[in-house]
Amino acid sequence: MRWLGQADLEPIMAVNLGTRGTAEAVDLLEYANHRGGSHLADQRRANGTDDPYGIRLWCLGNEMDGPWQVGQRSATEYGRLAAQTAKAMRRFDPELELVACGSSHLGMPTFGSWERDVLTEAYDDVDLISLHAYYQPVDDDLPSFLASGEDMDRYIDAVTAIADSVGAIRRSTKKIMIAFDEWNVWYQSATPSTPPSGDDWPVAPRLLEDHYSVADAVVVGGLLISLLRHSDRVTAACQAQLVNVIAPIMTEPGGSAWRQTIFHPFARTARHARGAVLDVLRDGSTTTTDRYGEVAAVDAVSTWDDDSGEISVFLVNRVTDTPAEVTVDVSGAHLTGIIECVTVGGTDLAAKNTADGPDHGAPRPNDTARQADAAVRLTLPPASWTMLRLRATEATP
Repeated sequence: MRWLGQADLEPIMAVNLGTRGTAEAVDLLEYANHRGGSHLADQRRANGTDDPYGIRLWCLGNEMDGPWQVGQRSATEYGRLAAQTAKAMRRFDPELELVACGSSHLGMPTFGSWERDVLTEAYDDVDLISLHAYYQPVDDDLPSFLASGEDMDRYIDAVTAIADSVGAIRRSTKKIMIAFDEWNVWYQSATPSTPPSGDDWPVAPRLLEDHYSVADAVVVGGLLISLLRHSDRVTAACQAQLVNVIAPIMTEPGGSAWRQTIFHPFARTARHARGAVLDVLRDGSTTTTDRYGEVAAVDAVSTWDDDSGEISVFLVNRVTDTPAEVTVDVSGAHLTGIIECVTVGGTDLAAKNTADGPDHGAPRPNDTARQADAAVRLTLPPASWTMLRLRATEATP
């Protein structure tokens, strides 16, 4: 929490509804957010933090449907416990944002029925429901891997529809939002994850240290496009994780640190996707994938920042062997120029960053962008992610 304060980041905290329950959840809330004068708040102050942490966003458990969980519960059992815990936490602070556990991933055998049954019990007491998804190439199928955003789109749309159906049955005007609080590229089939056992408890064992390629960075860029496009319902999203463990940053003990390839689209999107997300009307060719069928060859999303007068456009060319000629029509805005156009990918998709070679996958200038009145034309290399930033005096969503 002290580190988060220094980094000016907002925390998301999970309570244990598996092997623990409501009492421990409100204890943690008291410790974190009560100003003082109670046993646990005074314990926090004795530990060196006088002011409450003020954590707003809380997850009511995590992946409670998973058979790998010691405290696995049925959907109805979990939903009732989540509702009970939410009621108790809101007695302390009615303004908290509370996240119910959705399915651990789209492939869970109870997907859909789990969301329905949990929300049937907890709809009135929670604000969001969680989604988790990790992607990797299967059987060297690069075209399907590059279209992973299509799977994320369908996942979000499905959970949104289920939540709205529960709300309709309840005749509720409330909308349940989405917390996509775990997502990334993760080579689960290739990376061992063996927890310590017996007397073997090593310090910081090397687990899940995926080394990401340029192709992985393009996929991460595409997933960010999907999340932005659904920002009317996805109000929280967390890339898992930060350092070393399936992470955009790698380090060596006592040694160097470097950016992985997936760092770059995340950092650029986080920095420049500001203001309002615009409704992008895509019109163009399609490409066929083995996993997702026919999908748009180019995926895109755009944002408008009224404060800075910037339009940012994020694009992915999912086709592996053909560049895409794109026209970005921004006739709703008065364009005054191109600020920047950079691309990740297009060449050497298998390249990975190392401590000695940390620049593979770094964004490089895309010099093809040209303004023509109220439009910008540019070329997207095959299998690439591109960010285009424009200056405008006004924009109409």
